[in-house]
Amino acid sequence: MENASPRLWTYTPSNSPVALPKEPLFFNSSELLTLRFPDNTPQEILSGKNLQEYCSSFVSEKGTVDELLSLHESPPMAQRRPFLLLGELANPYRLQDIGVGPMPILTVRITDLCRTYADALDNREVVPGVHHITLARTEGWWEKSHVGMATVEQMKHMVAWLDQGRKGTWKPVRPAEGGLYFETQQINPPSPEEIQWDGHREVVDSSPPEVTGPQIDLKTVMVPVHTNYGCYDNRGRFARCAHISQRDFHDNMFRRGSSKKWNDILDIC
Repeated sequence: MENASPRLWTYTPSNSPVALPKEPLFFNSSELLTLRFPDNTPQEILSGKNLQEYCSSFVSEKGTVDELLSLHESPPMAQRRPFLLLGELANPYRLQDIGVGPMPILTVRITDLCRTYADALDNREVVPGVHHITLARTEGWWEKSHVGMATVEQMKHMVAWLDQGRKGTWKPVRPAEGGLYFETQQINPPSPEEIQWDGHREVVDSSPPEVTGPQIDLKTVMVPVHTNYGCYDNRGRFARCAHISQRDFHDNMFRRGSSKKWNDILDIC
């Protein structure tokens, strides 16, 4: 996707096979630049300045992340913090629509946490609409997601867009459980058959792929969660995005079940 326009990302996650990046990207309003992982792999858990320095060393054909931010007259990495992008906010086309400004989007792996559908519908622009993604615990789970290194103003802007004018529907929080790692490879999440269900909780009973990047201190990462209704409750189980496409979820599950309250599915700091 080197040098492509965000407008080439023309579809929402409901029907697009490339709605979310498969590799690290530098997003800005005129182009998308593929980023390469740094050669060094720190052994310590990254947070604060160490995390900023590592993210600064991602490089494109036009220079490092900090050089790209300077080129686009955008705040440097030293003024940016990690923001977990679970769904539509990792879609370059959507970021272009909401005018978030230049931002690195980096590929990560979440562990013991899953991406699941919020029990609400955003019917702006598209029919039937977009089901945004929220975060929930699942012991033993792993899957890929994205981290945006964002300024505080960019974070506020993205949460405000999710809120649709109803302040407090989405809330930025810091998870107090789970793990987060940079991920350099394409990995498959556990299959539905690997999830054990005892009628009360779901646990993955298989070994994850080897970790390929340094760990990020998840307690220092902000993530927007849906606090109005929480996530969709599929007869006590989660409707995981990794297993159920957005279109299938809307046509076959949405409003045929109940909801789980957000503070019952995720502990926060």
